Order: sequence, then structure tokens, then C-alpha cells
Amino acid sequence: MIDARIKELLNPAVLNTVSGLELIARVMVEGFMSGSNKSQSVGSGQEFSQYRNYQPGDDLRQLDWKMFARSGRYYIKEAEIETNITVKFMLDASRSMAYTEEGMSKLQFAKVMMAALAYLARKQSDTYGLFAVNHKQIKVLLPRLEQQQFMRFLLELIHIDSDGKWQNSGEEQLFDHHGKEMIVFFTDMYDAEGDLLRFVSRLKTPRNEVVVFHLMGRKEQTLEYEGSLTFEDLETQKRTKVNAGLQRKEYTSRVEAWLHELRTWMLERDISYQVVCLQDGAEQVLQNFLVTRSRLAR
Repeated sequence: MIDARIKELLNPAVLNTVSGLELIARVMVEGFMSGSNKSQSVGSGQEFSQYRNYQPGDDLRQLDWKMFARSGRYYIKEAEIETNITVKFMLDASRSMAYTEEGMSKLQFAKVMMAALAYLARKQSDTYGLFAVNHKQIKVLLPRLEQQQFMRFLLELIHIDSDGKWQNSGEEQLFDHHGKEMIVFFTDMYDAEGDLLRFVSRLKTPRNEVVVFHLMGRKEQTLEYEGSLTFEDLETQKRTKVNAGLQRKEYTSRVEAWLHELRTWMLERDISYQVVCLQDGAEQVLQNFLVTRSRLAR
């Protein structure tokens, strides 16, 4: 169920400004974190490990004053810190991402999700960056851990348009992997030449984690239209006449088979794959994603 406040914010006047997108991200994340799932996170964390005796030169802020009150001795409270990860947000910026249902396009949905996850990554002190891809260009905001990075991230997001086709599996800068990485890719998996699967396959390495959010509209999945219609391919402009009532059963069967094949393909490569319906609401998708990650980490 879509939160009324978030639903009110999901309009072009808000989505297309840095301050508006920042507000949406903050409302989504802070609202979720203030509930019963405060510990949810995208990446790394920190756990208490042990005490050790104070030594000259140690940071006084790490002194445990409760231990001093009990023992009369100075102790440093050490923490076992997991290495912070680099989160790379990748966005399919091809023309098909302009597909819209009930006033929300796939591109807009992806921007809301990416803004919220980047906001969360910033709270966790993770390094994060942005790559928007189509066959015409690649927009890159290199991962950084700086105070200004989030606003840079949002500024890049609002200026990304869906244009052209997808085809960029050969761009080496997209596969420049260093250290512990999490790659979050938003796409509609629309690709007539199979380049998207080659791209996703190259993203995955034994050391990193890849998460694919596959965006679809409900009508796109079920062909919930009436009568005869003409559909136009957003990327090729090819038009196809369809009788929705007569072809719905065959269409939905083919879509289900396609999604099953994709899910199997991703699973075989240890890639996290989630089909997302635009009508689900970004805040619900975010919550489901973080809760699932929490359960897997236990």
C-alpha cells in the first residue's frame, strides 16, 4: 500500500528537482528506519569486538567510561568494522524505460529507488556512484565518500533521460571492479539483440554482489487491455496490431516463460533478481528488499 505522503510527492514537479528527490528519499528511508526495522542496511556494519588497555596516543573518544567507573582502569573499546563497500548504481537509460502506467514511468520509478538507496548508503558511510547507460552515451558519477556526493548524485539523476537503445556491453569502464562492491542495476530487460544479458554477466565477479531490479508495468505483464490496439516499440518505432482479448492468454504465457528463464539464468550466476511491478510502490519495494537482505544476513 502506497504511503499517502509519498504518493503526494510522486509527481513531476517534485521528482524533477534535487530538493524534491532528496525529500522523497528521506521520507522513504527515515519512515522505514523509524519503524521496527531500524537495523536494516544496504551494506556493511560494525560490531563490538573486545576491550584493550589504553595506550598513550589512543583516541580518547574511544575510552569506555563505564568500564573505568567499574574497574578504575582505562580501556579502549574496539570494534570489528566490516570493510565499507562501494555501491555502484547502474541505470538502463534506453528509450523503453519511458514506458508509463498510471502516471509513473519505469525511469521515474528507478530514480526514486536509486535516490532512496543512495540516501541509505550515505547514512552507512558507504562509497557510491552512478552509471546511466544507453547506446548513445554513458553518464558517470564516480563513487566517492564525500559530503557533497549525495547532491551530485541527485543532480545527475534528474538530468537523465530515456533515449536511444540499449547496447553497451563493451564499455570497459563499466566493468572496472575494485575491492568489495555491490552493483544495483535498474532495467526493463528490453533488448532485442541479447546484449543486456552479456552486460549483466560481465558485471558479476566472484568478489562482488549484483542485484537486478527488473521493472515492468502490470498491463505490460498481463495485457489488460480491451479490443484491438496498435502498440509501438519505443526503441525501434515498429508497430504491432494486437487483439487483446484473443491474444492475452498466449501473451501472458510467453511473458511468464520469459521471466522464468531470466530468473533461472540469474540464479545460476548467483545474481539477485527481482521483478518489480510499477504499481507496487517504491517504498514497498524498498522495504521488501531490505527485509530480505536482513534475513539472508542472519
